Amino acid sequence: MTRFLAFFGTLALDMAAGVRRGVEESDRHVLLLVRALIWLVRPPFRFREIVRQFDFVGVQSVPLICITGAFTGMVLALQGDFALRKFGGESLVGAGVALSLTRELGPVIGALMVVARAGSAFAAEIGTMRNTEQIDALASMAVDPIQYLVVPRILAATISLPLLAILFEFSGMIGAYVIATKHIGIDAGAFMAGVREWVWTEDITHGLIKSVVFGLILSLVSCCKGFFVTGGARGVGLATTRAVVLSSLLILASDYMMTELMFQPSS
Repeated sequence: MTRFLAFFGTLALDMAAGVRRGVEESDRHVLLLVRALIWLVRPPFRFREIVRQFDFVGVQSVPLICITGAFTGMVLALQGDFALRKFGGESLVGAGVALSLTRELGPVIGALMVVARAGSAFAAEIGTMRNTEQIDALASMAVDPIQYLVVPRILAATISLPLLAILFEFSGMIGAYVIATKHIGIDAGAFMAGVREWVWTEDITHGLIKSVVFGLILSLVSCCKGFFVTGGARGVGLATTRAVVLSSLLILASDYMMTELMFQPSS
């Protein structure tokens, strides 16, 4: 009986400690976001650093996004034809692919690719600067570390993600069009007619809103994990892993919540 009570006592203490750590992490993210928003409208503005981060997050992600989007569109065309052919709806393959890309896969997969590529780099770079006391050196030179390190990354990710999502969707539609018309044999006119009939402006704009939120999430989480890193080189590795995992989970969770709000079925 004593061992039984000791086990559940230890379990309860571990759960309480986990809740406490979660609350502390949430506080850190909120405070970092508030300070970043304040510095966003206060001079001096680090235009050179902002442009450098735009290049890293946006421009250098273009090949990855194009390749991923093209193969995603190809797979959607194949799977869509396999499912719709059973009901004689091959002409709706284009509409199905376009809706899937604009509403969900463009923003979500594009964000996950950027998390893996840029988010991990944010956490590792800032974490290394924390361990080597470069962040303390910035503060000693009257340079606010959040303004110099965090704000450009948040700004670059938040603006770049919608543009990358559009590129992902465009590449996906090209891949789907080629597979549908050249490989499957669907009429090109029917493919495009389905897209024009079923894809509305709201589908595209709602997907872009999702991308803005995803960009904010991944940049904030990655910068926060790096900014408060401890434990030397091992701590940087753990912070990078946790940044990618937490960013991915929050992206998927927020995607569900925004989908629930944006795409309510009409009664």
